[in-house]
Amino acid sequence: MSADDWTEKYRPQSLKDIVGNPTSAESMRQWALSWEKGIPKFRAMVLIGTPGIGKTSAAEALARDMGWGIVEMNASDQRTGPAIENIAGRAAIFNSFGDDGNFKSTKEGGMKLIVLDEADSLYGNADRGAMPAIMDLVRHSKQPVILICNDFYGLSKKSSAIKTETYQITFRKPQTASIEKVLMKICAKEHAHVEADAIHIIAENADGDLRAAVRDLQSLVLGYGDVTAEMAKALGQRESRSDMYEFIGALLRKRDAEKARQLLRECDVDPPTVELWIDENLPAHCASRSDLAAAYDALSKADVHLGRVSKRMYYGLWKYASDMMVDGIVNSLKTPLSGFARVNFPNYLSKMSRSRSSRQTRKDLADKLCVITHTSANRVLNESMDYFRTMCINDVGFRVTLVREADLEADELAFLMGCKIDDKRIKTAMDLAHPPEPKEKKISSRSKKAAEPTPAEKPKEAPAPAPEPKAETPEPKPEPKPVDRRQKSLFDF
Repeated sequence: MSADDWTEKYRPQSLKDIVGNPTSAESMRQWALSWEKGIPKFRAMVLIGTPGIGKTSAAEALARDMGWGIVEMNASDQRTGPAIENIAGRAAIFNSFGDDGNFKSTKEGGMKLIVLDEADSLYGNADRGAMPAIMDLVRHSKQPVILICNDFYGLSKKSSAIKTETYQITFRKPQTASIEKVLMKICAKEHAHVEADAIHIIAENADGDLRAAVRDLQSLVLGYGDVTAEMAKALGQRESRSDMYEFIGALLRKRDAEKARQLLRECDVDPPTVELWIDENLPAHCASRSDLAAAYDALSKADVHLGRVSKRMYYGLWKYASDMMVDGIVNSLKTPLSGFARVNFPNYLSKMSRSRSSRQTRKDLADKLCVITHTSANRVLNESMDYFRTMCINDVGFRVTLVREADLEADELAFLMGCKIDDKRIKTAMDLAHPPEPKEKKISSRSKKAAEPTPAEKPKEAPAPAPEPKAETPEPKPEPKPVDRRQKSLFDF
């Protein structure tokens, strides 16, 4: 029984081994075959789907099936604009390059598949200039390019050309039955004794994440040897999470500090979010003003510790904040609660959720404007945004130029101008910035023949004009000989 990582050991070696996405695998194969006829319409392909369903494995399997080399960049690599141009961008000019980085001819080096994993996780200064370099690669590469992302919407927000200049393929979560077949094959190859019910439980708990299912299977097999259904259930119970409604009920309604502390440990929620839940529900669960004041006093002391965490980056203080939010509040509630009090979701989180799209649009807009102004996104938000807004509202030419140079989307321009996306000014600016290419009219052969004159209709050639007589030029008169006036003798006067 191997102790190696089973997710790498049993990674699909061919597209036919991809689980749960046969249509997507076939679409990838057809796109790859189109490169044998020359550069296709779409030089880049985008693989879209949730983590752990086989997107990266499919890209590597495609390279093996086609006999291509592979150049891969993921989130752990430096992915600035110059880095992408240095590693992958030169493929847009040269035919191919070897594994040592030296460029070779296609016959010598063969095709290379350029894979950019986690393409939607390009953020901040660490990946500055990466998106323009990626788009240049998408438009001009002479080698096949694959971008892998979890959030295609987030990727396309960085550049609208991703939608129109790439070939998108979506990967779906494999069904539980498909995951079970993979797990059973692994058990057979590893000679592991795992009950069928246990395999079903592991596959079902994975929720379509094949990679997570394989890792759960390996942890159980290496830990217990023979795996039963009860062991698989225990793994699922260990990973289950209680919700915040139970925690608030135990803390403020039952006022059981020990139970509340246990539920808090099981909740996958950080202390700042717990503070928001308590703050939202304290007024409804306090029977007297004195209890409410004492409870908020304990909550304020917990907030002091949370503030020190953010300043000092020492997360050991979270323990003191949690103790104040549990024991401090329970000890503050002296008056028994009469009647039923509803547990409410934090209003702050609701507002933040509703404004998420506008905040994301604001962030994307700042990321684009900081590139053309050569400043940081924070400086654009704090200093330059109002100037851009005023100029866009009052100057149509500036508005069109900004859309074209910064590659703004319609919703980003609408946010900048403070109007709705269906405003006439937005549509006019987008049309002027990206005018449609004129279509050439195709002339049919029949219309060409109709346009040509028939032999009878052809005009007769006019006779050549007679040459004009040349004017006779008079012969030049001989110049008179100069008279010699020199005295030749004494008697010559």
